[in-house]
This record gives sequence, C-alpha cells and structure tokens, in this order.
Amino acid sequence: MLLLAAFVLVAAVARAAQDDPRLDALFDKLKSGSDEEARATEREIWQIWVAHKNPEIARLMQHGMAALSEDDTQEALDTFGQVVRADKNFAEGWNKRATVEFVMGDFEASVGDIERTLALEPRHFGALSGLGQIYLVMNKKALALRALRAALAVDPHLDGVREKADELKKELEGSPI
Repeated sequence: MLLLAAFVLVAAVARAAQDDPRLDALFDKLKSGSDEEARATEREIWQIWVAHKNPEIARLMQHGMAALSEDDTQEALDTFGQVVRADKNFAEGWNKRATVEFVMGDFEASVGDIERTLALEPRHFGALSGLGQIYLVMNKKALALRALRAALAVDPHLDGVREKADELKKELEGSPI
C-alpha cells in the first residue's frame, strides 16, 4: 500500500504543470463554485502551476519566489531566466519572470513573457490580470479592459479585477476604442 501511495504521489508531481489533467476540472469548478470555494480552487491551481517535475527547476522556482518576496528583483530575474532557459514550455516560469519584469518597470519584456505564458496556458488568470495591469500603467486602457475581461472569463471570482474592469468600461464608454 505504501508503495502504491508513493507511486501516485510521484505520478502527480511528474504531471504538475499547465498540462496537468487535474486542471480542467479545477477550471470548471472555478466557474461554478462560491467565492469561498473559488479561493481554495485558485490556490490548488497555483500549486499545480508552480510545481515542476524536475527537482532542479523546482528548486530554482522556490529560490526565485523567495528572492522576489525579499525584493531582490535582480536575483529573481536571473533565477526565473534560468528556469525558462531550462524549460521553455513551463508557463509559470515565464509568468514569474514577467512579474519581476513588471516590478522592475520593463513593461515590454513583461508583456512578451506574458504572451509566452498565455501561449502555453491560455487560462492563466494571473497572467491575464497582470497583462491588464501592465496595459493600465502603459495607458492602453482598451487593451487593459480586454485582458481583464479575459481573466474574468476564466475566473469570475476575481473581485478586484472585476472592479477595475467595470471602472474602465465606464471610462471608455463614449470614447473611441
């Protein structure tokens, strides 16, 4: 029994990425659950996204996230750069690097990395809402609204995103888009 449990755990970790088969059901649950259920589902999705089957890449992800939380943006940028060079198909590596680039004010690079994230995981509500924030800073309000709406289509429980989208919609009404 212990051997079977170990095999199941290893198999789950080996699939832990944007192509993890658990994600489809979790995204369905996001759309139908309560706000409280949605928070738990969002956390599950993030845990899957951030996991990697390669222990070295998993270690780099943890190191990069720690550096980012300590405001060591250059270390975080360098580390997430190593992640995306090691696995060009790991959506969360690109998303984390995009976050650091945004914090550092390199909006064009951040948009490029978000586009890569979304090519790999089109349902990445974090990347979509981040793209909306970048476009807001760049004063590209119509693009910001489009990105925020796309995030809400995936996760309708993003209250802050909904408020900003509603605000932008009102602001843009009557303005040529």
